[in-house]
Parts: sequence; C-alpha cells; structure tokens
Amino acid sequence: MFAAAALFATATARAMAGTVLVLGDSISAGYGVPSGSGWVALLGKSLAAQDTAVVNASISGETTEGGKARLPALLSDHKPQVVVIELGGNDGLRGFPLAVTRANLERMIADAKASGAKVLLLGMRIPPNYGPKYTEGFHALYAEVSRAQQTALVPFLLEGIAGIPGNMQEDGIHPRTEVQPAILEHVLPSLTPLLRP
Repeated sequence: MFAAAALFATATARAMAGTVLVLGDSISAGYGVPSGSGWVALLGKSLAAQDTAVVNASISGETTEGGKARLPALLSDHKPQVVVIELGGNDGLRGFPLAVTRANLERMIADAKASGAKVLLLGMRIPPNYGPKYTEGFHALYAEVSRAQQTALVPFLLEGIAGIPGNMQEDGIHPRTEVQPAILEHVLPSLTPLLRP
C-alpha cells in the first residue's frame, strides 16, 4: 500500500511544475487524524491549483538522524523546489544532545540547498521534562540554525494551538483534526514566498 502511494506521489510530482517535499514526524504524518485531513494533505490540495505537488515523506517517530539518512534519496527521487523540515521533536522528547540535533538539521539543510531546493524549517517546543535549560535551548536551536543557514523559519509550528484545551489529542502532543487547517494557515505565510521562481 505504501509503495503504491509513493509511486503515485512520484508520478504526480513529475507531472507538476514544482514539488514541495515535507520531511517530518508524526505531526506532519497526520498521526491520529483521518487520512487526507492532516495539514500536509491540506497543503497538497491547496497547491494543486498552482500546479505544485506535495510529497509527504513524514514518518511517525522520526528523528533528525533518520531524516538525515533518508533525505538524499528523497531529493534524488523528487527533485523538490522547496524542502520543509519538521523534525527534532522526537529528539527532544528523548533527551538527545542538542548539538546532535543541530548538526543533523544543518546537514539536511545543506543537502537540500545543494540539490537546488529552498528550505523552510518548522520549529517545535517540548514539555519541560529535562529542565528549563534543555527545554529553552531546544526551542532556541531552530532560530539559531535558521539564522546561521539562512533559511525561512516558522519558530513554533503549533503556535496558538498547543496548550489550548480541545486542540490536542488525548496524548497532549498531537493536534486534533479540527485544528489542522489552522496549522496550514500558520505555515503558508512562510512557505508561499519560497514557491515563487
């Protein structure tokens, strides 16, 4: 099933004028929401009218290490115009060293740029399980990497959504179906300029 969907996505992307590749974790994979209702699926529907395909290469549980390993093949297969990186949350939840997460994000950005793609980095926040120093350092990491690597940035993907009663699933981590359009609206202002020639 997955292989067939991947082949369809590849064929669709080649028929379009441009491609956006989203490399993320469960939040972009649409964990816990009906198929076709996640924010990346909604993005695909939105951009189809602009002759732009969206390839969702997000996997639940993905880390920056996994994304770094998978990205070169994805760049070769899909030749995206824009790469959206939404990774790091699982690194933070597992207490990975911030230097490792930073290095992996920087490598993904470098690989994407080397392929000719523009990059949008989506920042994340984590619960304060590992103390304020780690938690704040984790969040600041995204702005620091974006500034150093000169990429577009959404500082916190779930700004205005996380922490509000009724917006999140029971686990408190994944957004509900009803707020997926709001996530897309939060991303679009930073993504849209990157789609211009």
